[in-house]
Amino acid sequence: MTTKYKFPESFFWGASTSATQSEGRVEGDNKGENIWDYSSKEYNHRFFDGVTTEKTSLFYQDYKEDIDRMADIHFNSFRTSISWSRLIPDGVGEINEQAVEFYNNVIDNLIAKGIEPFINLYHFDMPMKLQEKGGFENREIIKAYKSYAETCFELFGDRVKYWFTFNEPMIPAEAGYLHDRHYPYVVDFKRAATVLHHTILAHCEAVDSYRKKGLDGKIGIIMDVIPVYPRSQNSADVKAGNMADLFYTRSLNEPILLGKYPEELIDILKEHDQLPDVEKNDLELIKQTAVDILGINYYKPRRVKAKDYEINKNGIFSPEWFFDNYEMPGRRMNTSRGIEIYPKGIYDIAMMIKEKYGNIDWFVSENGIGIQEEEKFIENGQVNDEYRIDFLKEHLIWVKKAMDEGSNCLGFHMWTFVDCWSWINAYKNRYGFYRLDLETGEKTLKKSGEWFKTVIDKNGF
Repeated sequence: MTTKYKFPESFFWGASTSATQSEGRVEGDNKGENIWDYSSKEYNHRFFDGVTTEKTSLFYQDYKEDIDRMADIHFNSFRTSISWSRLIPDGVGEINEQAVEFYNNVIDNLIAKGIEPFINLYHFDMPMKLQEKGGFENREIIKAYKSYAETCFELFGDRVKYWFTFNEPMIPAEAGYLHDRHYPYVVDFKRAATVLHHTILAHCEAVDSYRKKGLDGKIGIIMDVIPVYPRSQNSADVKAGNMADLFYTRSLNEPILLGKYPEELIDILKEHDQLPDVEKNDLELIKQTAVDILGINYYKPRRVKAKDYEINKNGIFSPEWFFDNYEMPGRRMNTSRGIEIYPKGIYDIAMMIKEKYGNIDWFVSENGIGIQEEEKFIENGQVNDEYRIDFLKEHLIWVKKAMDEGSNCLGFHMWTFVDCWSWINAYKNRYGFYRLDLETGEKTLKKSGEWFKTVIDKNGF
C-alpha cells in the first residue's frame, strides 16, 4: 500500500508523560512530597473521583516492562520528566540515591532499546518544601532550580542528548496564581506575573549552566501554544485576538525565543500597576539566552471576540478584561474534555515558528485526545479507539504540510504512552496507546497503538 504522507527517516516517533503523572510511589523510595502529592490529599475534593498521585501507572516499579512495551510498538524516542522532589527530596541539599539509580536505569534501558530519551526537568511539580517558601514566587527558588538542573546534567548528561527546562511554564503561573485551578489556588495577576518571570529566569539559568558544561546535546523548552482566532476581522475582534495572544502566548514566547518581553505588554502592566519586580540583570540574561530546540504541546485553539459588556476595572486585574471567549457555531468538539478539535492549528503554529521565531527546530511534544468512559469501546478485550487514530491522522497531515512548506519539525510525540493520572481530572479521560486497568494494573495495547506502530515502520501512512 502506498504511503501518502512520508516523513524523514530521522523523524522522532514516540510519546510523552511526566514523573508525577506516571511514576507513583513504593514504600521506602525516599521520594519527597511535591505540590500535587500534597494538594491531591489536602484538597481532595478538587480531584475527579478523589484520585491522588499515588494512583498512577506505576512507571517507578514497571519501567522495564513499560520500556519493553514502547519497543514493541517501535518507538524511537520518549519524553518524560525527572521528579525534582524524588531526586532531591527537600528541593535543595541531599540527593536521593535510589532516585539516581532509578533514573539511570530508565535512561540506560531506553537507550538499550533504541529509544532516545527526551528529559524534561520540571513538569508542574514544585517540591513542597520549596513551595512552603513561595515556590517560583520567591526569587531564591531560581538558585535552587539551577542547582537541581546542574545536578541532573552532571548525573545524566553523558547519555541524555535532549534536555528541556520546563513543560508549559505558563500553566503553573496562570492556573496556580490567577485562575484558581492548581495549587496554591491564588487569584492575583501580579503574583502570577512574578511566578512567570522567575520561571523564565530559572530557564535561562539552566540553559546557561548547560552551555558552560559543554555537553554533547541540545537544550530547549516545552511550550503550550494555543493559536488565537478572532471571531471576525472586525477591528474590535481583531484587537481582542491580539490581546489574548499578547497575554497568553507572546508574553512567554518572545522572552524565550526573541530575548525580550513585548513592549505592549510592559506598557499595559505598568498602566495597571501589575509589573513584577525586575532586577537590573534580568533582562540581559533573557536577552542572551537562546534554545536549540522547541517542543510544542497542542490540543485546542483559542477563539475570542470583543467584550460584550464593559467590565468593572476596580476588581482583580485579568487578561480577560480585554477579550471574551467565543464559542464558534459548528465547531467540532471533544465532548469528554469540552474542548474544540481543530487540526489545522498545528500547521498555524508551525508557520508562526517559521515566520516569527527564526524557523527554530521543533517537534510536537504533546498531541492527543482524552476520552471519558473509554471502556465502552472495548471489543474482544481491546479498546477500539478509531477516534484516536483519526485524530492523529488529521494532525499529522497538517504537520506534514508544514514540513513540506519548510518548517523544521523533527518529530511527533503523542500524549501519552499508558493512560496516566491527569492533574485535577485524574483518570476521567484516557489518552494512552495502552489502557491501564485501575483495578488490576494490567496494561493492554489499544488499536491506536497498533496503528502507530505501522506509522513508525513506514515513517508515514
